[in-house]
Amino acid sequence: MPLRVAPDATFREALAAADRPLAGMWVCSGSPLVAEICAGSGLDWLLVDAEHSPNGLESILAQLQAVDGYPVTTLVRPPVNDTVLIKQYLDLGVQNLLVPMVNTAAEAAAAVAATRYPPHGVRGVGSALARAARWNRIPGYLARAGETISVTVQIESTAAVDAVEDILAVDGVDAIFLGPSDLAASMGHLGEQEHPDVRGAVEKCLRAARAAGTPAGVNAFRPETARGYLDAGASFLLVGADVALLARGSEALAAEYTAGGSTGGATAGY
Repeated sequence: MPLRVAPDATFREALAAADRPLAGMWVCSGSPLVAEICAGSGLDWLLVDAEHSPNGLESILAQLQAVDGYPVTTLVRPPVNDTVLIKQYLDLGVQNLLVPMVNTAAEAAAAVAATRYPPHGVRGVGSALARAARWNRIPGYLARAGETISVTVQIESTAAVDAVEDILAVDGVDAIFLGPSDLAASMGHLGEQEHPDVRGAVEKCLRAARAAGTPAGVNAFRPETARGYLDAGASFLLVGADVALLARGSEALAAEYTAGGSTGGATAGY
């Protein structure tokens, strides 16, 4: 019997419906159990990361299954803007992509094309084998698959900042996300996410996105930094990470109850 399953709302739709900026967190441990704990936290969205975290296809699938049914929107970040990898993610059932290191309008267009079937893109057709289509149990999946996917591209280099207006103009780019850590490195300020030049570049992109009518988000673990970017027009934020919370929490316990506890010089940024 064909499934009459409506796809979950995309991140694009969640942003459009929101009456306030959306707060989210990184899910980096690779654990479905941790992902499920985070999904029930009350945060608006999660980012399952495969660029800097031990996540492959199997663990991403398990985490998608673990968070299914919770009132949270889940994005997944692939390690690279790659057509084949994006195809595999979409077939797993990933609906919301955050594509890293997008530096030009051409790279943004390639990311969008990877999510669309021909003639509108280059996504390979394998719906009979794919969880996304529930193995062809969802009627009309191929015709409307593009409607069920959102694409957010990550601006995290000086080249991307220079090209941000062109990137924002690419059809199918639903949002941009600013990565201050890599941006700081690109600007010659490695490890200085709070450097005034970095903050200025992020705020320039937020202004450009607002002018284009496109939502823009930013990574901001420090509450005062997050508030500053909200004041500058950010529509969504990442305000923490599962592994960072565990690291800082366990360090706090060690500092409280042992003589050898150490914070390791950790900072509040990513």
